[in-house]
Amino acid sequence: MTATTAPLRLSEEFVQECFHSYLKSSLTQAKVERLVDTELLSSAEGDLMITGPALCLYFAALRCTTDPPSVPLPRRRSKAGVAGMITDLSENNCPVAFLSFLRVWADAVPRIQGLVPEHQHDLARIICGLNPLSSPNPALNGIAADLRAVAIEISQRRTFQNRYAEDLQAALDAGMGSGGLRVTASFVPPPVYDATPPRSPPISPPLPPANSPYESSIPPPPLLDRSHPSTPAISIIRETLYAALADVIERSPSIRRLMKSDPPRAYFAAVAFAILDVATTAMTPDGSIRAVMGQNLTLEMCPRELKPFMMEFVAIGSAVREWETEDNADAIEIVSRGGEPPEPRMERTKKVLENGVGYNHRRQRDGEDDGRVSRRSVQGRAVTLANRINALALGMTRLKAFRDRQNDVFSVLAGLGS
Repeated sequence: MTATTAPLRLSEEFVQECFHSYLKSSLTQAKVERLVDTELLSSAEGDLMITGPALCLYFAALRCTTDPPSVPLPRRRSKAGVAGMITDLSENNCPVAFLSFLRVWADAVPRIQGLVPEHQHDLARIICGLNPLSSPNPALNGIAADLRAVAIEISQRRTFQNRYAEDLQAALDAGMGSGGLRVTASFVPPPVYDATPPRSPPISPPLPPANSPYESSIPPPPLLDRSHPSTPAISIIRETLYAALADVIERSPSIRRLMKSDPPRAYFAAVAFAILDVATTAMTPDGSIRAVMGQNLTLEMCPRELKPFMMEFVAIGSAVREWETEDNADAIEIVSRGGEPPEPRMERTKKVLENGVGYNHRRQRDGEDDGRVSRRSVQGRAVTLANRINALALGMTRLKAFRDRQNDVFSVLAGLGS
């Protein structure tokens, strides 16, 4: 009987080096093709932290020449300086931590390569948040959603965050003459998240009043200042999200476990669920937010830089309500015919938020999805909504008002939820 040996896998560090090498060239190419401009690269505003890796995955799909799809990696050099053999990143040698990313990307490769050139370019534009130029192709949105979902998970990794400013700077410097004015990338990584609670937590303030949607059996974060009810809009939404975070951590044992194994991922998952809670339970019919301490936050109260976030809260809440209405109607119809309704789309969205885009892909590979799921395109829509929620979470946690205190708040919440 012959013993089987596990495949020799590349190191995570080597694959990361290769990815950032390609990311620099992808951002540079995107600048040349005017998919992104110098101002966006330097400010890193919007969701560029998602767009950049998604473009890298897109260009890698166009370069792929193998079946099943694999990623051609740069030549390694030996100590003697001689170029080594070209290595393809495949399922056989991919680090386990990146396997789910590779599988979702590989599933998208034949769909991307099967597009006509005009639709390939439109796909790149959709990834960048731009309108397509040619005739509509509904398949493009689903492909873009998958690539952006992988990019979101990449952007949540600390190793990526620490090097992204360098990638942006390389793209900004490309094509600059010696006498040109150098533009500097202003991207700053978020704080390091530590799940270890402080030794002596401060005394907790009183719970929010009973009419708040976030009354909880555990105290809200002790670090929040609730003594000024005319608090600026950014503080109102920050405190409301932090109160929702406490509820999320309390009722999510899986996120509490994730805090011990992967604190950054647990943080982003918790923030995403807090955003979902606020968007679905605290929004009023007129589009304002019922916040903590009995306050109402309206769009008019928001400064210019906060308005897009507020509007996205409203849009997410509206999408969820629409889905719930459709799912209920579909379930009634299916049950009346003696069938079993599929898993609600919001349940799938929540699993993507917590487990990543690879969750849905694994279900497909294991044969767990049935024809109803494919026919209704539940998977694609769940990933798209999860992307919107994750993008909002990434954008809000990069605001200075959140960056200044989120690490301490998360440490306190981790202690309360343990």
